[in-house]
Amino acid sequence: MAKKDGGDFGPALVGFAAGFAAQYVMRQALNFAWTRVTGEEPPTDVDSPDISLGTALSWAVVAGVGTEVARVLAVRAARARMFGAGPGELDV
Repeated sequence: MAKKDGGDFGPALVGFAAGFAAQYVMRQALNFAWTRVTGEEPPTDVDSPDISLGTALSWAVVAGVGTEVARVLAVRAARARMFGAGPGELDV
């Protein structure tokens, strides 16, 4: 993150952009995979009583874990590339 005392915003901006892009791409991939596997579109409103509890929970877990893993990996890769740090050297 950027320093509160007016530090460099570049790394924070790069991390945000990489994370946002990774989440978008992963969400599209998950939507495609869900449709191929289940034969149905992924639920858009998991709170709806028309969606079974199993379907709602399955989608919530798949979408949540999938997008967060993609975001973490993208942010770490972008910052490592930006700072030239190797694996294990950069604690994000």
